[in-house]
Amino acid sequence: MFGAKNGMCFYTVVAGPLYHKGWYHLFYQYNPYSAIWGNITWGHAVSRDLVHWLYLPLALVPDHWYDIKGVWTGSATILPDGQIIMLYTGETNESVQVQNLAYPANVSDPLLLHWLKYPGNPVMVPPPGVKPDDFRDPTTAWLGPDGTWRLTMGSKFDTTIGISLVYHTTNFRDYELLDGVLHAVPGTGMWECVDFYPVAINGSVALDTSSLGPGIKHVLKASLDNTKVDYYAIGTYDPITDKWTPDNPEEDVGIGLKVDYGRYYASKTFFDQHKQRRVLWGWINETDTETADLKKGWASLQTIPRTVLYDNKTGTNLLQWPVEEVESLRLNSTMFKEVLVEPGSVVPLDIGTTTQFDILAEFEIEPLIPRTTNEIDDCGDGAVDRSTYGPFGLLVIADASLSELTPIYFRPLNASDGSLKTYFCTDETRSSKASDVFKQVYGGKVPVLEDENYNMRVLVSKQYFCQSDMGVKNL
Repeated sequence: MFGAKNGMCFYTVVAGPLYHKGWYHLFYQYNPYSAIWGNITWGHAVSRDLVHWLYLPLALVPDHWYDIKGVWTGSATILPDGQIIMLYTGETNESVQVQNLAYPANVSDPLLLHWLKYPGNPVMVPPPGVKPDDFRDPTTAWLGPDGTWRLTMGSKFDTTIGISLVYHTTNFRDYELLDGVLHAVPGTGMWECVDFYPVAINGSVALDTSSLGPGIKHVLKASLDNTKVDYYAIGTYDPITDKWTPDNPEEDVGIGLKVDYGRYYASKTFFDQHKQRRVLWGWINETDTETADLKKGWASLQTIPRTVLYDNKTGTNLLQWPVEEVESLRLNSTMFKEVLVEPGSVVPLDIGTTTQFDILAEFEIEPLIPRTTNEIDDCGDGAVDRSTYGPFGLLVIADASLSELTPIYFRPLNASDGSLKTYFCTDETRSSKASDVFKQVYGGKVPVLEDENYNMRVLVSKQYFCQSDMGVKNL
């Protein structure tokens, strides 16, 4: 299948992904005893190609007072001398969130089978003004121009102001908290799983996390605990003051761009020094009931890893698409050319009996004419909700009677101000006949440049599908 999951038990947020001596390493929060939340431990899997995975023994287990109630997510930092630093959040015996240091017992081991915890843990504790359960998820560290390492992590002030704290360190054992914050956004609540990394504005290459200088912007991403949605913004980072400013305050973290419009949370990137790319992971928390999860013996999974770059055509967003290794899974192909789709029609395509496939589809429509209307400025009530120019797209995992299906579609429309907008949407309302599965319509606005056709890529598996638009703006 597409995506990574453990064959049993409860699988959650990705932690500390890295590339080391020919192997991609994926660590993840994991309950080894049941398919429900609890006993949070770090599982460990490795891959040569990001699509075929081998599961290894547990990497970190809750066995000290500072993490006895859970080894939560964290991040890896690879130092210039090749040493690997792993910082992670632990929940103490008194339910306080603290930051801890771990490192490989033998960094020359390509599989990194054994990990040691620093005897002086914890290395960071909640500072004054931060509640004991609002202090988690340290990022990969970056090296500043003064030779000092920096990292950030999520928290909140009062009850509603989401913040990212900044710490300095020279040895990863002793830390200094800055007086200010990297950034704060009122009304967004607790930030968790913060990610912070540079992007090249020419959009051609990915950058190491410590990259600074001209031609570089920085992405700040936060997972909002209140809504369980991942948001990001692009802006400017000042390494002297350790402040980050969004390019567009109206699309700040938590109020603007989403990393993904589907069931996707707690995402994390890492710089793949092997292929000079930035790779993004996200967690899919399925909507099966707890009873169903216990019956099947596992719950949730990771998305297909994606490559991330700055979109230098729009200058406002990121481009995401599945890593190139996914194409190695293709066995055969079928092409349909010049398929005419009349308004209101459904055109069946014979693809055999496969339940796992990779679809690339391009739609060409008549030129759109801007005009003022009262159309709903979003995905509407699903694929049955018509706009002036749509919706149009694909019906996947559909039965012959079309009573069970999942539409993935574009919805161009005339907004109330007369402008043209396009939404890329998924309608789950008929995706399953099961009554105990949560189903919704979701999606978001995507930029369509002049003279561009509408392109989508859809990866379908037995458990889930992921779709991307326009080659790709968002997933």
